[in-house]
Amino acid sequence: MSSGTNPTSEWSAKDYTDIGSFVPVLGSAVLDLLDPQPGERILDLGCGDGALTERIVGRGADVVGVDASAELLKVARGRGLDVRLGSGEQLNFNAEFDAVFSNAALHWMLDPQAVATGVYTALQPGGRFVAEMGGFGNIAAVATALRAVMAAHDYAGVDPGQFYPTVEQYEQLATAVGFTDFRGELIPRPTPLATGMADWLRTFRQGFLDHHKVSVDEQVQIINETVELLRPSLCDFAGNWQADYVRLRFSAIRPTRAGAGQ
Repeated sequence: MSSGTNPTSEWSAKDYTDIGSFVPVLGSAVLDLLDPQPGERILDLGCGDGALTERIVGRGADVVGVDASAELLKVARGRGLDVRLGSGEQLNFNAEFDAVFSNAALHWMLDPQAVATGVYTALQPGGRFVAEMGGFGNIAAVATALRAVMAAHDYAGVDPGQFYPTVEQYEQLATAVGFTDFRGELIPRPTPLATGMADWLRTFRQGFLDHHKVSVDEQVQIINETVELLRPSLCDFAGNWQADYVRLRFSAIRPTRAGAGQ
């Protein structure tokens, strides 16, 4: 994978809150897996608007959030959180955290080895890495439809720039940088889209379309055509839309002794 963060790193905070509100709501399971304890120091990688960060703080932990979106961080700072603008591929922490947590963010980071290495370095020996991200097969129908429509508009071969690994793939990556005790699972999670597929595409694929220099008018056409292509498979008889999400949820440990996992 190439280095860098996916073009969708500048978000509309309002759209993310209104249309992507399911993201922190559905993060409860991975938050429970993290099981933050009072007094722990935790890094929330890809903290976004801070909705889950705030819940970790509410359990008594000392939390630092990092995200690539300046606009979402404004919302997080409005919650009174300690958050910092930065790239997951360029973390500058050294043995500072009891745990690193991430929800719905790692798949936007296009150099997963650099991310895993940075997380490993940020953890104290014995610290844990707990995350949920897009997994293999995530939004396969959506991605296929969007690629087909883009090709019809002479944008053939475009790369959506996301990383959706299998359990085995991420375990190999984590083990290679030194993590042990990897536990992971792929979880199919069809996700209702309360405001429909067009709003989802505008929110979560805007940066992708901008990156490929698609004009505003053509973006509207591409989104509308993608919606119609997806309608038979992802919209029910009553007009309710869902996205074909698959999540990879995992945990891993930085061993207390260097080289213990290698």
